[in-house]
Amino acid sequence: MTTATGRHAFGTHGIWAPFSGVTGDQAGRIEQLGYGTIWLGGSPTSLTPARRLLEATSGIRVATGITNIWNTDPAAIAGEFADLDKDFPGRFYLGVGVGHREATQEYASPYDSMVDYLDVLDANGLPVERRVLAALGPKMLRLAADRSLGAHPYLTTPDHTRYAREQIGAAAFLAPEQKIVLETDAVTAREIGRPPVENPYLHLRNYVANLKRLGYTDADIDNGGSDALIDDLVAHGDADTVRAKVDAHLAAGADHVAIQVLGAPGEKADITDVLEMLPAG
Repeated sequence: MTTATGRHAFGTHGIWAPFSGVTGDQAGRIEQLGYGTIWLGGSPTSLTPARRLLEATSGIRVATGITNIWNTDPAAIAGEFADLDKDFPGRFYLGVGVGHREATQEYASPYDSMVDYLDVLDANGLPVERRVLAALGPKMLRLAADRSLGAHPYLTTPDHTRYAREQIGAAAFLAPEQKIVLETDAVTAREIGRPPVENPYLHLRNYVANLKRLGYTDADIDNGGSDALIDDLVAHGDADTVRAKVDAHLAAGADHVAIQVLGAPGEKADITDVLEMLPAG
């Protein structure tokens, strides 16, 4: 069983998947392949999906990517965290995020609302070092460094990873998500990678703002995203090429990369089949 703590507990490579997209059997195989963390994406209203995977494995870390502050009560989440930590000591980390303005009627100031949520977590004893924040822009990145273990940026590039490291400093944890398609034909890879990037992310202002901060233009973002943008956001090629693109985040300052495996439109990628060809570091 893994005994590392803090920013070293996650390993250098993990898997990001929708919270309903990983079975217990798959989780066990992901652990056997040497991956350090399973990130559960989406916005589940409780930590039950994490418990299911923790029960199915023996040492791998499980983290939410994210728990949405708009559809969860922080006091209740802190209580669920305490129960998980009692049953699976040190193995669960809480990833917290503010979701999207377009999807949440109650959406208010993201920064102030996150501060309020973290205040309640503090009051209910959830350790700072056992939570991470979804963060893209400078204010939220600095908040992640100040009020959590670190940051879990989504839909980013190594250039953003470099920028995020500058914002959070050397000591904070940094774990970007990276989409991949194990496909050597660029046209086919873009056909797989473009739909989950374009819908919804190229229509959400926080992601669009972050891409423009990185230098992408309206022409890159409009009409489903330029080939250059899709190539930057979805690593494709053979296993060695994809691994090099994933590891570019580590070279840019990340501690850990959460890999999201994409499949053809309308099909679920078999995560474990892909990971067999892409061993963890």
